[in-house]
Amino acid sequence: MPLIQPFRGLRPAPGRAADVIAPPYDVLSSAEARERAAGRPASFLHISKAEIDLPADTDPYSPAVYARSADNFRRLIADGFLVRDETPRYYAYRLEMGAHVQTGLVVAASVADYDSNRIRRHEFTRPDKEDDRVRQIEALAAQTGPVLLAYPDSAAADALLAAATAGEPVADATLDGVRHTVWAIAGGDAIAALGAAFEAMPALYIADGHHRSAAASRVAAAHRAAGDEGDAGSFLAVIFPAHEMRIMDYNRVVRDLAGLSPAEFLARTGERFGVTPAAGRFAPERPGIVGMYLGGRWYRLAIDPARVPAADPVRRLDVSVLSEQLLGPVLGIGDLRRDKRIDFVGGIRGLAELERRVDSGEMAVAFAMHPTQMADLMAVADSGEVMPPKSTWFEPKLADGLVSHLIAG
Repeated sequence: MPLIQPFRGLRPAPGRAADVIAPPYDVLSSAEARERAAGRPASFLHISKAEIDLPADTDPYSPAVYARSADNFRRLIADGFLVRDETPRYYAYRLEMGAHVQTGLVVAASVADYDSNRIRRHEFTRPDKEDDRVRQIEALAAQTGPVLLAYPDSAAADALLAAATAGEPVADATLDGVRHTVWAIAGGDAIAALGAAFEAMPALYIADGHHRSAAASRVAAAHRAAGDEGDAGSFLAVIFPAHEMRIMDYNRVVRDLAGLSPAEFLARTGERFGVTPAAGRFAPERPGIVGMYLGGRWYRLAIDPARVPAADPVRRLDVSVLSEQLLGPVLGIGDLRRDKRIDFVGGIRGLAELERRVDSGEMAVAFAMHPTQMADLMAVADSGEVMPPKSTWFEPKLADGLVSHLIAG
């Protein structure tokens, strides 16, 4: 199977994109989704967070939720909010957030290439989250949450995507300040040229959606074992050029100082980093620098290059250095996934959120990280390693509901 294929997308009917579009299923709580979907019967949240249509105490992973999701999915199709294209095609997808613009390609990506690591990952997955996505895909016989992929530098792919956005879009809607625009690519020559441009690439890289892609692989294996893989052999993805993608900082806040006073902790920090008081709020200006908020003051922490194993794509990351040099040996935090003393704050919330968490007394210290670079993510994936938890925060995020991939019928 080719790395990518066109497919018959299920998408909002003309003029209905604003009614259907919804945030990704995993960025809202059930309560937030219920509030956001109120008065919006066609919102895709009725599919991606179907517990909002059941009693408030419903377990979001109960069979009733997946059944209601399927019912709601069929209802949006029957009521004409969602329509399926008659022929296979690709779709160009543009995200605009302020001055930032990125344009990618919506495809059916090869599960076989995911399984063989040509579509490369950089995170571990959790079985419970995989199980949730497997049940959702099987209930709908569709993949509705796209995996966010990145492609390496390709002038040919960039040019073809630019050409694809010259005509009238099939969907154009704004959600939470981000404009989402989709164009259908139906011409045979354009489809063939895009397929060839991507087939020439050595690899694609998962930026976000590790659980969705792992779930798609499991579904494909189950269908293959039953002798009916069909369209389950591919998964819904949007592929952006790596050079256009934006990773924001993913910051850390810690609940206590492990019995140390602020002065003692500052002294211990100074044994491992170059510490300089900052004049005000401090965002690291480059890799190798960390901001620290402690006792109502900001500090600039400079990482000692001699402490960084430059040849190791994981351990040289700022988030790894902070863990190995400070969070572990000084604060006793060894397992970032399970330790309840540490929490993570996406950079979209700003430095003011770090100050608030500390000033309120909820947390004792905050660390502002420089964003991980796409080149570092790709190097980790190429090495077959995984990044530390909460290393990347991608903005803007894809929406749910603008293009779905049916795997049956």
